[in-house]
Amino acid sequence: MKFEDIKFVSLYDGKSAVIPFGEYELSIVSHSHSYGGKQGLYEIAVFKTDTNDQVELPGITREGDTVKGLLTESDVVCIIKKMQAISCGS
Repeated sequence: MKFEDIKFVSLYDGKSAVIPFGEYELSIVSHSHSYGGKQGLYEIAVFKTDTNDQVELPGITREGDTVKGLLTESDVVCIIKKMQAISCGS
C-alpha cells in the first residue's frame, strides 16, 4: 500500500483514517491536537477490533504506550506493512 491509497476523512482541522487488519484496526490521524499534527506529521494508534480498546502492539507501539506520534508519510507506510505482516493468518 502506498500513502496515497489511504482513504482519509475530515477530522477536526485535519484528517483521519482507519485501516482494518484482522483482529486489529490502525487509526491514523493528523490534526492540531495530534502528536506532530501542527508540523504536518501523523499519529497512529492500534485498536482491538472486537473490543474497540486501544492496545499496545509490539513492533508498532512502545511498551506502556498505545499511541505513536511525529510520524512521516513514510513512517506510516512502514507501520502499515508491519500491520499486514502481523495480521497474516488472522
